[in-house]
Amino acid sequence: MKERILTGDRITGKLHLGHYVGSLKNRVELQDQYETYLLLADVQALTTHFDKPDLIQQNLRQVALDYLSAGIDPDRATIFVQSLIPEIAELTVYFSMFVTVNSLRHNPTIKAEAKERKFDDMYYGFLGYPVSQTADITFCKATLVPVGEDQLPHIEQSRKIVRRFNQLYHTNVLLEPKPLVGEIPRLIGLDGNQKMSKSLDNAIHLDSTPDEVSEKIKRAKTDPSRIHATDIGHPDICPIYAYHQAFRKEESDEIYESCKKGQIGCKECKRRIINGINDMLDPMRDRRITYENNPKRLDEILMSGTQKTRLLAKETMQEVREAMSMNYF
Repeated sequence: MKERILTGDRITGKLHLGHYVGSLKNRVELQDQYETYLLLADVQALTTHFDKPDLIQQNLRQVALDYLSAGIDPDRATIFVQSLIPEIAELTVYFSMFVTVNSLRHNPTIKAEAKERKFDDMYYGFLGYPVSQTADITFCKATLVPVGEDQLPHIEQSRKIVRRFNQLYHTNVLLEPKPLVGEIPRLIGLDGNQKMSKSLDNAIHLDSTPDEVSEKIKRAKTDPSRIHATDIGHPDICPIYAYHQAFRKEESDEIYESCKKGQIGCKECKRRIINGINDMLDPMRDRRITYENNPKRLDEILMSGTQKTRLLAKETMQEVREAMSMNYF
């Protein structure tokens, strides 16, 4: 039996190159090694976009298309919609009965995102995100969760919640998830910001056309100290060099040395990475067109994945209710 993985995304917008480098590429590789469940987290998208349900509805199929175009195979991985699994919501409620507010407030990931979003007073759903995430992981008895270093506090909190549940109800129904930590690079945004982000509008989306990629890269910030092509460069602080490392690794050392010696200008450097990104995106574009031209097939994938997941959820919740003595009839 393969170990089971749970991963996914809050569907607050289309996925971009940062998502691909940071998680999606890894998921495509993992789907052959593990039993993979991919969550379209529409409920959790409401933690920050509760006033934009129409946006979430639009993004559901867009993110699914991003998964499929990147190489997720519905015959090897199960894609499902969070809100259509009511057992997740039920398990979230049970967990919330014994998780303290203080433990949630002290979660460093929650604190950092609340500060980033300037939440002076956190919403109940936002504060309880780690509780909901624990239900996501445990309802399907996933044992592994691919994460970056910044998500480790969430996983540790999930492990504590599972231990507390099993201790309270003298059971071993729920499994403690383990983080599957990989080296997850972060792409610098096109504006030179720390990260490529949907909210900062400094990203190249996975559905970008060749012309859109070209235009965005041409406008991207580079080393501010370089005025002329022959000026000595500082590739370590240049977003474009970071893209070379991510998408043209085999030539990145050459770019690094040429930039430092003033042997390659920013215009030529950008031209090469435009070609590199478009070469990588071309097969994704072909797969996306196939599914866009067959929307019925896309819906079938989402519905069948959700139905399969629902059966698994019902089995787990029956065991949970028995452990809690809530199987009344």
